[in-house]
Order: sequence, then C-alpha cells, then structure tokens
Amino acid sequence: MSTVRSTRPGAAHRLAALVEDALGGPLPVRLRAWDGSETGPADGPVVVVRSRRALRRLCWRPGELGLAQAYVTGELDVDGDLADGLRRMWAAARERRVHPPRLSLADRARAAGTAVRLGAVGPRPATPGSQARLRGGLHTKSRDRAAISHHYDLSNDFYRLLLDETMAYSCGVWQDTYADAADAQRAKLELICRKLGLAAGSRLLDIGCGWGSLTLYAAERHKAKVTAVTLAAEQAAYVREQVRERGLEDRVEVVRQDYRDITGGDYDAVCTVEMGEHVGDAEYPAFAAALHRRVRPGGRVLVQQMSRGRNAPGGGAFIEAYIAPDMHMRPLGETVQLLEDAGLEVRHVESLREHYVRTVAAWERTLEERWDEFVALVGEETARVWRLYLVGGALAFEQRRMGVDQILGVRPTAEGVSGMPATPGEWYERLDRP
Repeated sequence: MSTVRSTRPGAAHRLAALVEDALGGPLPVRLRAWDGSETGPADGPVVVVRSRRALRRLCWRPGELGLAQAYVTGELDVDGDLADGLRRMWAAARERRVHPPRLSLADRARAAGTAVRLGAVGPRPATPGSQARLRGGLHTKSRDRAAISHHYDLSNDFYRLLLDETMAYSCGVWQDTYADAADAQRAKLELICRKLGLAAGSRLLDIGCGWGSLTLYAAERHKAKVTAVTLAAEQAAYVREQVRERGLEDRVEVVRQDYRDITGGDYDAVCTVEMGEHVGDAEYPAFAAALHRRVRPGGRVLVQQMSRGRNAPGGGAFIEAYIAPDMHMRPLGETVQLLEDAGLEVRHVESLREHYVRTVAAWERTLEERWDEFVALVGEETARVWRLYLVGGALAFEQRRMGVDQILGVRPTAEGVSGMPATPGEWYERLDRP
C-alpha cells in the first residue's frame, strides 16, 4: 500500500500521530484536515475532519460516541466508501488487538497538547438533536415507552420510504431466486407461519408487531386470528389502517400496550420478532415466563432475536444513543437457556446472520438512492444517523460481531407431548414462492 505525505506539516499529520498511537500502527485510511493537509494511504476512502469542532468533541467525548456525534453533525465525513473505511478501521484494530482503540495516560496528555496547539480546546459542543434523551429508571414502563418511541415513531412516512412494500423491519430470508427485498421478507413471514404451525382459526399473539407485516400475513394467508401488540403509536395507527383497508377486522385486534400488561392466554402460537433486544437483561427471565404463560400447552413460541458476545452486550455507544436506547443482546446460548428455564422446550434454532447482511444492505441502497427525499423528510442530521447505522450494522453481521437467530420452542403438555413434526423439512418446501 503506497503512502503519500505532504512536505508541510499540518493538522492532518498531528491528528494521524494520535490515531496511530491508539491503533498501534499506521493509518489504515487517508486523513484530510480542515487546513487542507493530508496524510495516510493514497488509495481508498478519505476521512475528512472538516473543523476543529470535531476534535473538540472528541476531547470531551473520546471514543465511538464522540466520533459518531462528529459524523452525524457533518464535522467529520468520509470521502469515498463509508463501509470500506469502517471495514479497514475494524481490520486494523482486530489485527493489532486494540479494539476498542485505547490511549495510555501519556497518549492522552499528548492528545490534549495537540488539541491546544490546533486551537481545538473550548466548551463542550452541544449534543446533536437526534440523540435520544431518556429519563427515569432503566426499563420502567415509561422509559421503555420513550425508548421505543424514539426509534419507531420517527414517522411512518420515513419507514415507508426505507422499507419494501411489506413494511417488515427485521431480517429477511434470502434465496438467489428472489428479485428484491420484498420477496425475502415474504419468505421470512411464511417460514415463521410454518414453524408456528398456523392454520385457519389459529390464535396468534404477535408481541412487538412493528408495522404489522407478520400480523397481516398470518391473517390473510393463513386465516389466523391475531392479537398484535406494540408500544409505538405510529405503528399501531398504521396497522389499524391496514386492517381496515384489507377487511381484516374480524381476524386482527391491534393493542398498544407494554408486553407486561398483556392479559389472557391459551394462544396457539406466540411470536416476537426482534423485540426481545428491547426487554433488558434483568427483565428477560420475566419476559420468557410471559411467553410461556400466554401460549397453551402444546402451543409454539418463536423468538427472532439478535445476539452479541458476552463482552459487548449492548448495541454500542452510537446505537444506544441514536437508534435503540437501552437495548441488550446476549450470546444465543444464554437466550436459549432463559427460554428453557421459563418452561419452554427449544426444538429448533436457525441462524440468519448472513441474511441480515443482505437485508440491511438493501435498506442502505434505498437510503442512498433516495437520499434527497430522506433529507427533505427528516433532515440531513437524521439521514446521516441512519447512513452510519445501516452501514455499521451490515458490517457487524458480516464480521460476526452480531448474529440473529430464529428460536422455536414449544410448551409441552403435562404428558410431555410437543405436537412437533418428526422432521421440519416441509418448512422449506417452495419457500421461494410463499
């Protein structure tokens, strides 16, 4: 890899020295500063530090969150492929075993001196308006309602623009025969319905129903009777509108409430698609117990949920500040154990990790192709939040820093009868034509 360096020392060279201290080696990307100076590899993306404010922000908030704040405000940018830039940074940190990048006390002292010399010292920059601001105790009902609203009530128009016609905001199931993301989402919905054994008249509880993709599909295609539950006002309004438009009032009930307030039981099936990440660590045993309590003996429970390693249980500083506050993910095996501790028998687990790479990439392509529309709708700062979120999310699944799985459990009868088929082969027959 060739490296080009200016003959005139500038801000870029001083900043590069700090980054190389943190990474323990040469810059993996090129760096351009506000004074026009550049340094680093001549090929690939260029990280552009547009103003001293970006450096001041990092002085006040070192690490991932400070970098994210600088990016979403436009004080820091990437000229070129953002995914390539992030991939190079992750690779350098992994190879040098310095993730997260760290600075010694001496490194911090040098960084402070550099900030003084570059004129970057000053009052703390204002927190970007798109960052979540939550109050109250962790995972109280009021705080959970605010956390869900921050992400999912951005606006139905925004999600209509981002998602495909199914309005499914979760991992699809891809095959090479699929023409677009909508095909992958319909295949995912069909696979869930088959795993749950839905038939005409089956009672399904859909916890965290989103914009109703599974609810509407199960009611229309499988004639199930569905109770759809969400905390998000925008989602509840959208699903109710779709129920009216499709004439499904006799099959679908939409309830806006906390999962802890759900009453009733004896459902034939219970499903929760990428909602368990919002429950919280300490609260998950009670959540698993609620899944068991709501399904009848012999009924099935399907949990589609993201996972992370034990040493990184959250979504990361950026995700938790801007996208999904208070989220918690754990290793897959721990979730399986919690479900079984609640009395469910886990019968089938399927990883969809690579499918999420393709799913998120499809959303990110839509964002880039319709960038001006997104900016007009939610503003450039929020659009940049979502660009960083989607590009970073796809890389996290690609590099196995995050996973996503479908976990199918049953509540056996007192006699131990599960009602499961001997083999699950029929689940996948003609899945490319749901």
